Amino acid sequence: MAENHNHLVIMAGGVGSRFWPMSTEDKPKQFIDVLGVGRSLMQLTYDRFKGVCPAENVWVVTNAAYVETVAEQLPEIPRGNILSEPCRRNTAPCIAYVSWRIKVQDPNANIVVTPSDHVVMNVAEFQRVISSTLNFASETDAIITLGMKPTRPETGYGYIQADLAQQSLRNKEIFRVDSFREKPNLETAKEYISHNYYFWNAGIFIWNVRTIVNAFRMYQPLIAATFEDIIPVMGTAEEQKVVDEKYPECENISVDYAILEKAEEIFVFPADFGWSDLGTWGSLQTLSKKDDEGNAIISQNVKLFESSNCIVNVEGAKQVAIQGLDGYIVAERDGRLLICKLADEQRIKEFSK
Repeated sequence: MAENHNHLVIMAGGVGSRFWPMSTEDKPKQFIDVLGVGRSLMQLTYDRFKGVCPAENVWVVTNAAYVETVAEQLPEIPRGNILSEPCRRNTAPCIAYVSWRIKVQDPNANIVVTPSDHVVMNVAEFQRVISSTLNFASETDAIITLGMKPTRPETGYGYIQADLAQQSLRNKEIFRVDSFREKPNLETAKEYISHNYYFWNAGIFIWNVRTIVNAFRMYQPLIAATFEDIIPVMGTAEEQKVVDEKYPECENISVDYAILEKAEEIFVFPADFGWSDLGTWGSLQTLSKKDDEGNAIISQNVKLFESSNCIVNVEGAKQVAIQGLDGYIVAERDGRLLICKLADEQRIKEFSK
């Protein structure tokens, strides 16, 4: 399989505020340096595909308000590869748009689709898995998703039930999917992880462009027709104007409901490369390096006294001293300060209003 047929699609249109005050509607978490490593989550996503997908084959689908931010953070990719959604229509129209756009340029493309705001700790293993699944996609009509081996009864993720008896003939690490399961309650999550055939759904998909386009034609003909109509202007100066007119007509639906739950040739690669969707301050605290008292300090010039199990991210602060806190979030950015119990972080959206 020629490397120049490997394409990466980064979905970067989210506007979540779960990491307020570090992330805001003006600058969501995918565009900020959440980990304190000098690169935003979107840049780290791009970085881990180096050597797998060339820069000219990297595409980003984002909100119109974030196009300039994407261009600034990823100057390596062609400006024409940053696609702008005029409105939010969930992941199915997003993936359909970029799939037809790639097909016009490269009818033999093998595509990996990933969110922009996840974290991977073992990049070498991640690249091995992605390369293996891209090769599988190039040789088959399969849709492949990655299943993360669960480490706890997580209620914030969807699950994939795999048929481990149905090993693919072409790749012994890839198995047929039995079913997709919604985010469970705690009791159900505990039941899932008691079996070895349930995996977290990471929302990372791999397929050949012909496979996904044909799947839309079969299962979502109205969405398919929308982008078939746009083909004549794709790659031209007229593209954005026509997309702005046609895109709002698409149904607001996830690719899981639109395609994956209907497709017959659907497979999962169970993987373990230190993945997290980094959806909460608590998950960031778990992933971060901690001191002897369990504190994660993602900033300079911070001192903690008689404090434990906290996470501190104070961007640009000259000096911070904290005493007597246990299990707190302390975060500051652009004059917005949050001091909140980690156990109560579900209330952050309420605080940020």
